[in-house]
Parts: sequence; structure tokens; C-alpha cells
Amino acid sequence: MLLVAANYSDLDRKLVLALSHIKFHLGYFTKFGVPSWSRNADIETATQWSNGSFHRNLAQKLESAKFDFVFFEDSVTVADKYSGSRELDLKHAVYTPKHDPLPLLPLMTRCTSKIGVIATASTSFYPPYLLARLYSTIDSLSGGRVGWNIVTSSETAAARNFGMDELPPPAERYDRAEEYVELAKALWDSWEEGSLVADLETGVYVDHTKVRAVDFVGKWYKSRGPLNTLRSPQGRPVLAQAGASERGRDFAAKHAEVVVGTTSGGVEGMKSFREDIRRRAESFGRDPDECKVFFLLPLFINKRQQGAMSEKEATALLEYGLVMRSSSLNIDFSKYDLDAPLPQDVEAGGHTSALDALKKASAAGISLRETILSYYGKSELGMSGPAEAIAERMIDVMDQIGGDGFLIEGNGLTSHLGALTEQIIPLLQHEGAVRTEYSGHTLREVLREF
Repeated sequence: MLLVAANYSDLDRKLVLALSHIKFHLGYFTKFGVPSWSRNADIETATQWSNGSFHRNLAQKLESAKFDFVFFEDSVTVADKYSGSRELDLKHAVYTPKHDPLPLLPLMTRCTSKIGVIATASTSFYPPYLLARLYSTIDSLSGGRVGWNIVTSSETAAARNFGMDELPPPAERYDRAEEYVELAKALWDSWEEGSLVADLETGVYVDHTKVRAVDFVGKWYKSRGPLNTLRSPQGRPVLAQAGASERGRDFAAKHAEVVVGTTSGGVEGMKSFREDIRRRAESFGRDPDECKVFFLLPLFINKRQQGAMSEKEATALLEYGLVMRSSSLNIDFSKYDLDAPLPQDVEAGGHTSALDALKKASAAGISLRETILSYYGKSELGMSGPAEAIAERMIDVMDQIGGDGFLIEGNGLTSHLGALTEQIIPLLQHEGAVRTEYSGHTLREVLREF
């Protein structure tokens, strides 16, 4: 039940609420692209998002609801893996159009004061010095509210946009990313705290003893350094990563402060994932409390679970899902019978853990069509229905898991944003499950408030 007994004094009631629930964090997952299309499309929003006004307004609404951050996924290709054509990607706005989120971040932080912004950038395409300098600059522009979602990318089409015939295999991409992040950290640390002096009496602007070269030489990258930017408010941006494979989990546990997990396996699977990440983080000498796991969560507000779809909607969702998975897994699913299980010998050039999930369904005799459609209109955790039911379920799930937060899947949620921020969040706040005010100033401080 969401309500606590009424015979408590106000102070006692607050204490009971604080003790009765795990307090958890909230992030919002989106893209600098069409907020929603086909389903619940708003023509004005769908055609005017590119000027940044929608996302500035989004940041303000989410800050009023006291979210930790807005999280931008990104990709740099027009998807054509499925059937060798760009048609379905462009028809359904799956991967494209999408603008670079990095220039958007300062616009969003200019009209807000507390909420963080995390953007994706690939270690396969950005030179390390350029990325380190760029994030340092944006961290300064935002007053210390920026994070970097680290990806290695998996789409061959994206690699070809940068003059590469193909990407290295997944294991090598992680090896490169390890070295890349090590260099980026060294560059951010090349300016020490207190390096800016600005002393009119001595005439010294920057203390040269606190700015040093990094002289980094690795297998794939090297840089003399230092950065030529001032040390930013956070020193380094908050690092985020989503890794489900063994190698991905190690990478996330070693480097990330925000780890993105899925709801795969239900509550037990989520709890196991969080415990595993915390255990790995500790093995790398980290405080596991500084490694927050956010579970990517679709919500179906005021909708029944997996309601009947029209033939048109089912076709659109199927085409959307096939484009998405063909591109991310680097598999042309048009070559397989949609009404039969996916063969077990299919190999991915992209996200191997996502392919494992498809094969698991196929092993149970579920057709590719059914497997793809099962991702839409369905919440594995039962997060469907009225706001009260969803809020109660979110509290129950997080209490069972033990922390740390949810990353609300915003793509397609545009028409229900008001219900999220004006109904669900106040209910969670009323129960003491999420914050009612910020106490931290930087994104890192906000994440470590509890």
C-alpha cells in the first residue's frame, strides 16, 4: 500500500516513510531526435524538435520532478542493414534523423540549475584528446553537470562514415576503450585543483607547476598533453556505461559511475546484476556505492498490459524492431523466416548479449516475429496501468533489488510526460522513495546524495 497509517504525527510519518522504502534515483532516457513518431505522434513536436526547444522544456519538467539526469543515446548512421535499404529506418525514424546531443547540453543546462545531462560518444570515432577537451568545456559551461556515456559502437555502417571498412571485433573494441579511457582520465587530471590562480599582485594567471604533460604512449593511442582547457568544476565528467556481457560488466564496474542495466530476468535478474556490478567494482578497489546501477524501464501509463494491436500498428512496430536489431546486432534479419524461431547458429557483430536474448526466445520455440513484437506494449515488471499502480510497483521492485535507480525510457513516452512528472513522481515523493529537493550541485554530488 502507498499510504502509511494516519495516526502518526507528521514527524513520525516522515521517519516511517524514510525507513520503509529504499530511496532511489531517477534518470530519463531519450535521444536528440524525433521524440515520438507513429505512436501518439504530435506533428508540431515531431517536426520542430531540431531547434532544441522540446529538449529544453523536457529538462525543465524533469528538473521540477527532481530527476538526477537526462541521458542521451546516440548513433551516427542511417541504418540500412535490414534488407540493404534505408527505407524503413527513415519511414519510422528509428535511427534517423538524429542530431549530435553534445551541442544541446549547454542549452539544456542554461535553462536549468540542478539536473545533469549525459551524452553518448564513441571511443571508435572520437580522437581521445578531442573528446576530453570537448567534455571538459561542456562541464564548465554547465557548472559541473555533464556525463559521458562510453560506447565502442557496433554498426559497420557507422564505421564506414569515418573511412573504416569495418569495426574491430568486440573484444578488441573493449581493449581499445580501456586504453582510451585511461588516456582521457590522464588528460582531465593534467590540470590540478587550484591551478587557476588569477593573482593580480604577482601577475600569475595559471600556476605552471599544477599543469603537466601526460606523455601517454599505449598500444593504440598516444598523447603528450596537457589539455589546454581550465580544470572543469567536476574535474572529470561523470562516466556512464551499459555493459551486459562479461567484458562489458568488468568495464562498467571499473570505470562507470552510472551503469545502465535492463529488466531482463525480472526482479531476480536485476538484483543479481546489481550485486554482480557492485562485487566487481569492489574487486577493482572502488567503493561500490559510487557505482550506481540504473535499470532501463519502459512505462505504459494508463494502458493495459499488451493490449490488442491493430494490424497497422503491429506492422509498424515489427518494422521498427527489425531495423533496430538488424543495425545494433549487424545482422540482416530480412534473411530469416519471421514466423519461425531464429536459428541458433546466428552470430552477431554487435551487441552479443542482445542476441543471446533473441536466441533464448527462439530456443523456446518462439518465432522471430513474436519475439520482436514482445518488446513493445509490454512491461516485464508489470509497469502498466494507472499512475498509482505504477508508483507502487516501482517502490516494490526497488525495495526488492536494494537500489539504485530507474532510467525511464522516454522515447515514445512524450504524450504521457505530464502523467509521469505530475502524477507518478509526486506519489513516489509522498512515500519518501525519491528526492523532493536537490542537495548536491554537480551531477556527481547529486548521484552521491544517497
